[in-house]
Amino acid sequence: MSMQSFPAPHDHVFLGNDHDRNERRTWLVIGLTATMMVAEIVAGTAYGSMALVADGWHMSTHAGAMLIAALSYMFARKNAHNRRFSFGTGKLGDLAGFASAIVLALIALLIGYESFLRFQNPVAINFQQAIVVAVIGLVVNLVCAWLLRDDHSHHGHSHGHHHHDHHGHDHHGDAEESKVGGTRDLNLRAAYLHVLADALTSVLAIAALLLGSIYGWLWLDPTMGVVGGLVIARWSWGLIKEAGGNLLDYIPAGEDLPEEICEAIEVGGDKVIDLHIWRLGPGHFGAIVTLEVGNVQSPEVYHAKLAHIHDLSHLTVEAHARAA
Repeated sequence: MSMQSFPAPHDHVFLGNDHDRNERRTWLVIGLTATMMVAEIVAGTAYGSMALVADGWHMSTHAGAMLIAALSYMFARKNAHNRRFSFGTGKLGDLAGFASAIVLALIALLIGYESFLRFQNPVAINFQQAIVVAVIGLVVNLVCAWLLRDDHSHHGHSHGHHHHDHHGHDHHGDAEESKVGGTRDLNLRAAYLHVLADALTSVLAIAALLLGSIYGWLWLDPTMGVVGGLVIARWSWGLIKEAGGNLLDYIPAGEDLPEEICEAIEVGGDKVIDLHIWRLGPGHFGAIVTLEVGNVQSPEVYHAKLAHIHDLSHLTVEAHARAA
């Protein structure tokens, strides 16, 4: 049986509410970063400034990571209706965020390693030129960070509920998107952290260069490098845990959706005997609920009990009659 002949009573589109906006902003940030990167490398080569060239190549690593985010947005959007993705492409952002977090961790290690080498072999610093480069880089990063901020705006988007009873009948309804838990777009978060990491290194570099130029503290530059590397590594680890958890269908301790479902459906002696919950995409959860009930009822009854839990975008309910 071919995939195309499978029935499709409803869509499985679980993209974030601001998917299109975030995709456009990510491409804009890539354009800004790439332009700045090329300008720094060309100017550095022309004027013999290693500081400019090094900063340019450093920006290229972040531009590459943001390209991961932009391409995943595009792929997720283009394949949103591809039924070979059983539960849609909403989790592609988690996969891209995880990959991007690994790149961020490698950047942190590289910064730390370069700083360690500077401790061993201090190099002469052209303070005035380096400060100008750091300030320009910081301004570009702050603009990019503003573009990539996640303001968690929601606009009452409609998403379907999918119910399945013990006889295999389907029931499909609509509900407004939830405005709580599980809404964070980790693809956007990863791109934002890359920009923030660049901004942090610029701020630390400016502080180190200003103090270094005044007091002649050459050791301060690599020290700030180590500090920056540690902070970036911590951001990276947090993102790896969150994105990796979503990919492995881990339910965070603060997520009260399991309790919500049980409270809503365990009425009249009905009892949940098996429950599976997973994140389908930003603001979307799926659930499979198995019930032991005294009196098996129609799918509409279970739908009504769980209709108020708006972040359940795909729900399957199985009811078994309690043994006498």
